[in-house]
Parts: sequence; structure tokens; C-alpha cells
Amino acid sequence: MAQQPPSAPASEEQQINIELSEEIAEGEYANLAMIAHSSSEFVIDFIRLMPGLPKAKVKARIVITPEHAKRLLSALSDNIERYERSFGTIKTQDEAPGFPMNFGGTMGEA
Repeated sequence: MAQQPPSAPASEEQQINIELSEEIAEGEYANLAMIAHSSSEFVIDFIRLMPGLPKAKVKARIVITPEHAKRLLSALSDNIERYERSFGTIKTQDEAPGFPMNFGGTMGEA
């Protein structure tokens, strides 16, 4: 009968090799996120809204489980606390910022 190797202790963390392509590493700018959920998943759309334009474009859609959504919330909260300890309180507005319709130049007419 062959002996099985001892298993790693539960407290020992496994290492994950994460690959990041150059295209993904560049990132994608988004200034709006919309979140929807069902009983089994959360869908987060990251959107780039350009002032003066009637259309916004979804730049990325992430679908995660409710458990992972809660972990993401915890990780974001922790990172915001650490950021504010280093750089000061992040100021927020109670309502979405209003952009003038001609932000960035004059509007064309058709």
C-alpha cells in the first residue's frame, strides 16, 4: 500500500500565478458604474460617460457571485480606508456632477 504525502496545513496559503496581458494592464477609464443583481450573480457595468454626448459606452462588464461581491465590497472599503490614511479624506458629492452640455467645445447642429 502506497503512502500518501502529508497535505499542506490549512493555514498555509496557496500561491496563484496571475497573468496580466499588456492590453489589460493599460486599463480602461470609467467614470460611472451601474450594478444589477439576481439571486445568483451581480453584474457590474463600468461606463465611460462623456459630457455633452447623449450616449455612454460600457467599457467593461464584470459578472460575479454574491459572495465575491461581498468580498469586493470589503476589499474596496479596506483600500479606501488605507488611501484616506495616506492622502486624506476623499470628498464626495451628494448628487452626480452636472456637466454642461457643451463641455469640451461647441455642439454641432444637424
